[in-house]
Amino acid sequence: MIQARLFLMMLLHLAIWGAYMPKLFPYMGQLGFDAWQQSLVGSAWGIASILGIFFSNQFADRNFSAERFLAVSNIIGGVALLGCAFFTDFWSFFGAYLVFSLVFVPSMSVANAIAFANLRDPAAQFGTIRMGGTIGWILVSWPFFFLLTADAGPGEVRQIFIVAAIVSFVFAAYSLTLPHTPPKRDAVDSDPLAWRKAIKLLGIPSVAALFLVTFIDSTIHNGYFIMIDRFLTERVGIDANVSMIVQSIGQIAEIVTMFILGFVLIRLGWKWTMIVGILGHAIRFLAFAYFPDGEPVTVLELSLGSSPLTISDHVLMVGGIQLLHGICYAFFFATVYIFVDAAFPKDVRSSAQGLFNLLILGIGNVAASFLFPPLMAQWTDPATNTIDFRTLFMVPAGMAFVAILVMAIFYRPTERAPNSVAPAQA
Repeated sequence: MIQARLFLMMLLHLAIWGAYMPKLFPYMGQLGFDAWQQSLVGSAWGIASILGIFFSNQFADRNFSAERFLAVSNIIGGVALLGCAFFTDFWSFFGAYLVFSLVFVPSMSVANAIAFANLRDPAAQFGTIRMGGTIGWILVSWPFFFLLTADAGPGEVRQIFIVAAIVSFVFAAYSLTLPHTPPKRDAVDSDPLAWRKAIKLLGIPSVAALFLVTFIDSTIHNGYFIMIDRFLTERVGIDANVSMIVQSIGQIAEIVTMFILGFVLIRLGWKWTMIVGILGHAIRFLAFAYFPDGEPVTVLELSLGSSPLTISDHVLMVGGIQLLHGICYAFFFATVYIFVDAAFPKDVRSSAQGLFNLLILGIGNVAASFLFPPLMAQWTDPATNTIDFRTLFMVPAGMAFVAILVMAIFYRPTERAPNSVAPAQA
């Protein structure tokens, strides 16, 4: 069944990202990287996204079948991830991570293209397919409960890259079994720089507003991954080997929201579905900002071999807040991808996906990487080495409300909602 195969494709693909991302910035801190060095590593995805507009969307699409592109890129990415695991000096680590980014980021849009090309009704079905990526992120979090200790140092934490590399190699092999998605030979005679037409669409006020809001929300979203692990381990008091599991609660909620995304889109429409997604960010960061003080109270303690798992009232509270993550991702970012595929002209659709990928995976990532590590350093008490999380989290919360205001006033799509009956063309 084609949907099951595409589901597994997303599961393996996002598992690579989920294996290392939650602890990437804490790990760099353990290696002694300065804030500007961490920001530079974060910029690697921005570089890859910019190049991806020209490579994956203009060259690779027209010269390589999509499934072979995924296979080769994941072999290269797996080797680069092993470099990240064993390089501890900054420039070697940055070089390896940059190579990984250059092949992984473009593969995100290629995987989406395979899904859209092989689904009968992307608007109704893509949410379910993308749910596979969410499950992959959740599943890859659990091995670290056993691989890491409560106070894991860099020698242990580097295993995040080893696990990611293993998954990358497995995905490379699986990619060759995916439905054949041939090069777009029919696009050769069209404008080879179709991205220029996509950029011109930014002259439409509604598209420009969506572009701006996507930049703001992607900065917030990427900032979450930069800040959350330290908040959980330092402010909430969760052990290092449990923090990734707690973060994965958000991905569990994402399963539900991705499953109902098509239903919600038809009833709320493009605009209000996205506004609800942005509002999820605002509520979550405000809840974290005003997280209650006081020692956690143990609610339940489970014995899992040599790694006991303690569940406190603070963990339960954070877990409840994390349920908003599904709304944050599915109702905004997945909706943006579906909107571009459904509403943009066919001849620039691939380039438009690349432009929004540039925001979501690239520029937003760079902005978050250069904004939040310095803010965390600025609001860290040197005497106690503790971060003023309340002040820190008010920044993304305020940004979310600005994005909601822009979306509410200026975003006016031509069609209120997608038509689930007529399939979008890939």
